[in-house]
Amino acid sequence: MSLKITIATRESRLALWQAEHVKALLQQRGHQVTLLGMTTRGDQILDRSLSKVGGKGLFVKELETALEEGRADIAVHSLKDVPMDLPPGFALAGVMAREDPRDAWVSPHYGRLEDLPTGAVVGTSSLRRTVLLRALRPDLRIEPLRGNLDTRLRKLDEGLYAGIVLAAAGLKRLGLAARIRHVFDTEQMLPAAGQGALGIETRAGRAELAQALAPLADAATTLCTAAERAVSRAMGGSCSMPLAAHATLEGTQMLLRAAWGDPEGAPGLVRASERADVRTPEQAEALGQRVAAALRAGGAH
Repeated sequence: MSLKITIATRESRLALWQAEHVKALLQQRGHQVTLLGMTTRGDQILDRSLSKVGGKGLFVKELETALEEGRADIAVHSLKDVPMDLPPGFALAGVMAREDPRDAWVSPHYGRLEDLPTGAVVGTSSLRRTVLLRALRPDLRIEPLRGNLDTRLRKLDEGLYAGIVLAAAGLKRLGLAARIRHVFDTEQMLPAAGQGALGIETRAGRAELAQALAPLADAATTLCTAAERAVSRAMGGSCSMPLAAHATLEGTQMLLRAAWGDPEGAPGLVRASERADVRTPEQAEALGQRVAAALRAGGAH
């Protein structure tokens, strides 16, 4: 059955790429698809870190309003921006195959983080990246960096930072892979829950729409991100928490690793990991809860 589907999307270049990507996949399956571009509170507030103004959910709320009012049928999000618990009446209808989940080092003068002189300024507004960077190089100055991808690159090029850390996935999707000087190994910089994956949000109970979206979902990414998001949910689930969680799946064997750091404290990390047989979302959720418990036992809060 062919459906008319309107996609609510932020108007940043990356968000529009993501929405256009989903639009093209749905059109290939015979659906009629249009975009509804929107500016969110997260896009408007650029002078404060997200952790201080309400978290990454600020990128999602206006899109959910469009779904609730019937102006749009689905919203396409970077999964790492989606709150761990959706409001009543909303559903995560699908998680798509993951792009590169790792963090990328971008700098005009320094090929790697190790090359920076003592006291150099590195830009990021992610608490997760802040604590991971501090664990690697406690001598650096970590300064806030807000704005969309193009804005962050412009601030770097203006000389405000010696280097910045960005998601490799976004750079690759926008054809900016040449800006990447180095991709961090996940042992160095453990990704955020859901990093590199796209999530499709809908109103709950729309069976025909869920059926149309089902072919876009990726089973392995769905399981891995369910485990990652379970860690975050069990730990409190907000972007004001310096938490990393990343899962990999080989056959049915999932390895889930997590790390937590104190944003105000010493540059050490609490780490936890577990390997388990995972075949269902429920098993992924249970694994995430066990890893979160191990983090708390190690001193994370």
